[in-house]
Amino acid sequence: MRFLLDTEQRAFAKSLDAMLTAADTPSVVRAWGRGEHRAGRALWSRVAEAGVFALAAPEAYEGVGPLPVELAVAFVELGRHAVPGPLVETATAAVLLTSLQDPNPAARLLPALLSGRAMATAAPAPGSYALDGDAATIRLSLDRDRGELRLSSGHGPVRPSLDPARRLTPLSPGGELLPTTPSSLTHALTWARVAVAAQALGVGLALLDRTVVHVRRRTQFGVPIGSFQAVKHRLADAKVALEFARPLVFGAAVTLDPADAAAAKVTACEAAYATARTALQLHGAIGYTAEYDLSLWLTRARALRTAWGTPAECRAAVLGAGRLR
Repeated sequence: MRFLLDTEQRAFAKSLDAMLTAADTPSVVRAWGRGEHRAGRALWSRVAEAGVFALAAPEAYEGVGPLPVELAVAFVELGRHAVPGPLVETATAAVLLTSLQDPNPAARLLPALLSGRAMATAAPAPGSYALDGDAATIRLSLDRDRGELRLSSGHGPVRPSLDPARRLTPLSPGGELLPTTPSSLTHALTWARVAVAAQALGVGLALLDRTVVHVRRRTQFGVPIGSFQAVKHRLADAKVALEFARPLVFGAAVTLDPADAAAAKVTACEAAYATARTALQLHGAIGYTAEYDLSLWLTRARALRTAWGTPAECRAAVLGAGRLR
C-alpha cells in the first residue's frame, strides 16, 4: 500500500513546524523540567489553538474529529520540537471522555481541555505514575483489568525521571468513578500508542537532522567526519529504521487496530532509541552534557520506549494478534 499525506495534512505539519520553531522550545523544556510552567502553558495554549487536541474529539464536544491521522501528523512535529507536557495523555483523555456512557463528564471537562485552558494526565495502570500530575487539572486513573476509569482528586510528590521534562507523579487513590467499558479503555490505549509512536518518530527525525548537521561541521584529520564511511553507514542505518517506522505509524492511525498500534509504537520507539545512540556516539563528549540541546531529545527517546507500554508488552500484543510468525 502506498500511503502519502495529502496537501492539507502536509500544510498542517508545516504550520506547526513554523510555530514551534519560533517558540524556542529548548528553553521551554528546560523551564518545565525545573517545575516552572509559565512558558510551557503559553506554548500549550498555542498548540491547542492550532487544533491539535480537538482532533481527538467529535464536533458534539467542540472538537473537529476524531481524526487520528491528523493527530499523528501533529505529534510527529511535537516530538520533532521536544514540546513538553502531558500531550499524549491529554489527547487520550479526550478519547476516554468522549467514549463514556454518561455524556455529562465530557460536557463538563472537554471544552477547557480542547481549548488549552486545562491539561490532562493519566495513570495507564494501577500503581503506575502519571506524567506531569502537578501541572494537570484533569487526572485520570485507568484499570483495564477491572474496566474502571476514575477521576482522581489529587497527586503525590513529583518523582525524578530519566527525562527531566517528564515529571512523574502518583495519583491519589479513589475519586469519581466514570462509566466506561473495557473496550473503550482498549480503544483509548490504541490512540495513546499511536500518539507515542508519532512523537517518537519526530524525536528520531530531530536527532538525525541534528547529527547530520554536526558531522558536516566537525572535522578530523582536516576533513568533516561526515565524509567517513563508518559515519555514513551509521546515519544510513538510522534513516532506514525511521523511514521503516513511518508507514507503520500512519498505517496504525488509519486502522486504529490495537495490534497495529503496538507494532507502530515498538518500531518507532526502537528506531528513535537507536538513532539517539548513534547521535550520542557521533557527537562525542559534548553529547553527554545536559547543557547541550541534543540531550533534550536523547532523554526523550529513552523515556518514550516505556510510555504506554514497554517494548515487551507491545511485542506481546502483536504476537497475540498473530501479526508475527
